[in-house]
Amino acid sequence: MSLTLNKSTKFDGVKGPVLTIVMDGVGLAPNTVSNAVATAYTPNLDAIMANYPMVALKAHGTAVGLPSDDDMGNSEVGHNALGAGQVFAQGAKLVTQSIESGKMFASSTWQEVVGNVKANHSTLHFLGLFSDGNVHSHIDHLKAMIAEAKAEGVETIRVHILIDGRDVGETSALEYIDPFEEYIASLSDANCNIKIASGGGRMKITMDRYEADWSMVELGWKTHVLGQGRQFASAHEAVEAYRSELHVIDQDLPPFVIAEDGKPVGTVEDGDSVIFFNFRGDRSIEISKTFDAPVDAFDKFDRIRVPKVVYAGMLEYDGDLHIPAKFLVNPPEITETMGEYLANTGVKQYAISETQKYGHVTYFWNGNKSGKFSDRLETYVEVPSDVVPFEQRPWMKCAEITDKLIEALESGAYDYYRVNFPNGDMVGHTGSLAATRCSMEALDLQLGRILAVVDRLGGVALITADHGNADEMFEMDKKTGQPKVSKDGKMKAKTSHTLNKVPCIVYDNTDAKNHYTVKADEGNFGLSNVAATMVNLMGYEAPAKWDESVIELK
Repeated sequence: MSLTLNKSTKFDGVKGPVLTIVMDGVGLAPNTVSNAVATAYTPNLDAIMANYPMVALKAHGTAVGLPSDDDMGNSEVGHNALGAGQVFAQGAKLVTQSIESGKMFASSTWQEVVGNVKANHSTLHFLGLFSDGNVHSHIDHLKAMIAEAKAEGVETIRVHILIDGRDVGETSALEYIDPFEEYIASLSDANCNIKIASGGGRMKITMDRYEADWSMVELGWKTHVLGQGRQFASAHEAVEAYRSELHVIDQDLPPFVIAEDGKPVGTVEDGDSVIFFNFRGDRSIEISKTFDAPVDAFDKFDRIRVPKVVYAGMLEYDGDLHIPAKFLVNPPEITETMGEYLANTGVKQYAISETQKYGHVTYFWNGNKSGKFSDRLETYVEVPSDVVPFEQRPWMKCAEITDKLIEALESGAYDYYRVNFPNGDMVGHTGSLAATRCSMEALDLQLGRILAVVDRLGGVALITADHGNADEMFEMDKKTGQPKVSKDGKMKAKTSHTLNKVPCIVYDNTDAKNHYTVKADEGNFGLSNVAATMVNLMGYEAPAKWDESVIELK
């Protein structure tokens, strides 16, 4: 079946460029001291929100394919929904269903992973993000797999924990470590030995993405596989020591190795099996490449020693490149996306962001697919991100992104444009209110530049976000509506995403606005309604499978 769009019989489409601007991590929340979006000086965004039609979009929970409405949205599922025009069941839900049904444990990959260590009397290693944030992983999935492995006769299990502090409280590590230690102690017996073997903060080791900083993966390899690094008697001791010495939040904790009598308790050796239990793809690909690559086919760093193991990911993180080679749960099959329809219809597309979110306007937007639908019709531009703590350079690359976007707009070479500005999300994750305000002010300057060009070219922009983050920088007390205060009298920083809706603003100063109306905001719209809106603005009918447009053509 050829996926092409039909021309609208009601509207020929905007004459100039049509643009989607994703302000990553910018949600809608009350104007409190916690809200870096509302308290920043953003005259352009303020004017747009006051003077142009806006609806609020759901960007979390079931609206983006997650198990429940208690689950925060994230950039991955957000951009899937934006680009697909539909809601697909996402990683967390798929994994939970697979575990509950027993399908995971009946899979050939699970049987191979477990069979390998039983045959060799070797070790089963679990590596992944250690929290219940449900954005990249969930600790309940880990616990279920450990229990099943023991039940199937695995003798030795080692757990390598990537400490969160980003999708959960910034200093919540011990709230997961201590109960988990009790849990594995209750399972351990003469037939099954279970221990935490290594760890470190998620923004320090292992979980790099888009090849922004391979040194993170190298440090993770040395920690988890080789057992190199500072030794501690327990993960609890490591966290307390680093906090006392360095005063860093969880995501920035240095790596540590658990040792007994000076010897690491859980290096990865020949004959072992390794499961990377994150279900989200972007921060899982590089470590998977590192395990899967043959000795002579890896040039990112010196692995020193490459043990022969059976390695599996929770999901297939890249369906086109088949990374990793083995996985436990089939990922969502996202089909009939906006990018594919536009390419098949002959619409020229331009996508741009910096490294931190480049994959979101390409890979995730296209339904977890690498590459392009058409090399002739699509141009993807990546602006290299700075490798510095985001709170130290909160403007990130927004000006450079805007420079290139304006050049592309003025070229007239494309019909549809999409851009992601990572500022609100990446800086928001640092927990720094001052830096996040600065990031929003930098973004606001670029909005002013872009929209002036859109007006000059007779175009239309839809300005939205993929989830909230910068809109809530402190942990809030639901009863009082005020920030929570820690024992030292300081407001408790929030580094995770929010459950807030996000804006969807239709910026149009052309005659095109006479041909449509923005529908009443009844609280039912989500990110998946954006795709139909964009193709309507370009003068096409939306595919029947997509969720409805937020505009009504006259």
